[in-house]
Amino acid sequence: MAVKTITRADLANAIYLGIGLSQHDSALIVEAILRSISDSLVAGDDVKITNFGTFSVRSKKARVGRNPKTGEEVPIEPRRVVAFRPSLHMKTKVAVRK
Repeated sequence: MAVKTITRADLANAIYLGIGLSQHDSALIVEAILRSISDSLVAGDDVKITNFGTFSVRSKKARVGRNPKTGEEVPIEPRRVVAFRPSLHMKTKVAVRK
């Protein structure tokens, strides 16, 4: 089964077809939304999209990892990562689709 990846162009096309804005304006809207989400995450804020989910930034502590090939211990630096927690509505919607 082939998995389709949704791109920025696909999102812009969905806005174009659904609302009727020009393709250029639809692409600008998608870019503005994604920029707003990423700017908020960089600032450390959570982004909650109702009936979709919540994006948040988590801080990971430094730890010692291991190279699986050699078994050598390697230090892993502390870092910040983006986490996504789907809403109950999204979980239910995905679970029903088989």
